[in-house]
Amino acid sequence: MGIRAAYVHIPFCEHICYYCDFNKVFLKNQPVDEYLDALEREIELTLKQYPTDHLETIFIGGGTPTALNEPQMQRLMEIIQRHLLPLTGDDLEYTVESNPDGVSEEKLDIMKTGGVNRVSFGVQSFDDGLLERIGRTHREAKVAQTLDAAAKRFNNISVDLMFGLPNQTLDQVRYDVTRALQLPITHISSYSLILEPHTVFAIQERKGKLPLPTQDLEAEMYQVMIDTIEAGGYAQYEISNFAQAGKESRHNRVYWENDEYYGFGAGSHSYINQTRRANIAPIPHYIKAEGLPVRKETPLTNVERMEEEMFLGLRMKDGVSFERFRTKYGVAFEDVFGDVMKRLLPNGLVEQTETHIRLTPAGIPLANEVFAEFIGEAQVQ
Repeated sequence: MGIRAAYVHIPFCEHICYYCDFNKVFLKNQPVDEYLDALEREIELTLKQYPTDHLETIFIGGGTPTALNEPQMQRLMEIIQRHLLPLTGDDLEYTVESNPDGVSEEKLDIMKTGGVNRVSFGVQSFDDGLLERIGRTHREAKVAQTLDAAAKRFNNISVDLMFGLPNQTLDQVRYDVTRALQLPITHISSYSLILEPHTVFAIQERKGKLPLPTQDLEAEMYQVMIDTIEAGGYAQYEISNFAQAGKESRHNRVYWENDEYYGFGAGSHSYINQTRRANIAPIPHYIKAEGLPVRKETPLTNVERMEEEMFLGLRMKDGVSFERFRTKYGVAFEDVFGDVMKRLLPNGLVEQTETHIRLTPAGIPLANEVFAEFIGEAQVQ
């Protein structure tokens, strides 16, 4: 199977959130136009060196893509129109990440005209005090206003919510989900807070100034989210993702199915020809790069690919398909991971059907422990 998806990274933000460790910089005084020049150059060079016949998804993320001003957003859309849209068809899913307080109606119009058909908003919470505590600049009223404007242009809208935040309560989690379900959306991504090095929250935690929920309370928050979202008519199709019928994120599914994708932009990652690549992250170095701006290449062995197939694929509610596994790797799943399954099945964290292996409801909160069981355990002749 060829390269199915393209990720485009816009590393500029108008504000840095306290939990974020993605490759990003303050927008002010940044060489945005030069960055877009370099981005177009990378896309052109990559498509020449690693062509594909058909892209199913395009995802513009960040950073904050909507931090670009209107002329810069127009230019970004034109770059995608010139180089990536000709590789797509009627089945295209084309997403742009947005901040609730950073996207004007003019930007929404530019995105719509440019071919975008899905928008993902980083809401995180509807509690104004909690939003301020985590370094977000929008407030609840702005979310409703922005999503109403977006819904006049797009019929596929996702929101991100977070749990496990400092001083967050179960009632706040319930309110966040309930409020989200009242909005014109089709998809919810729900993530727990992860303390990443060098973030404001990591520094506060080291100083003992970050009052986080206990593990038990965080697990309860997760279950409340699952129960409330599913009661609202959304199906959980991945550990952190819920969707109305037919509105699952097809772009993210490319990652979970361990298929290949382009990654364009400073600090982005790609997976091409069974090799994972990481781009140069500092923006000035990315702009000045001669040739492809790749910092690191990691070719994967067949065993490594099979292990990744498991810990990525098991994130999905459907799990890993035995038929797909055999087609990709030319060997039966049970011949490679039969011994692992003998250990895992009795503990009730995974289950095996005629066609798939998947996590059980009890296994989902302990997913990382299940994933670890497959590392270094492949048996290949």
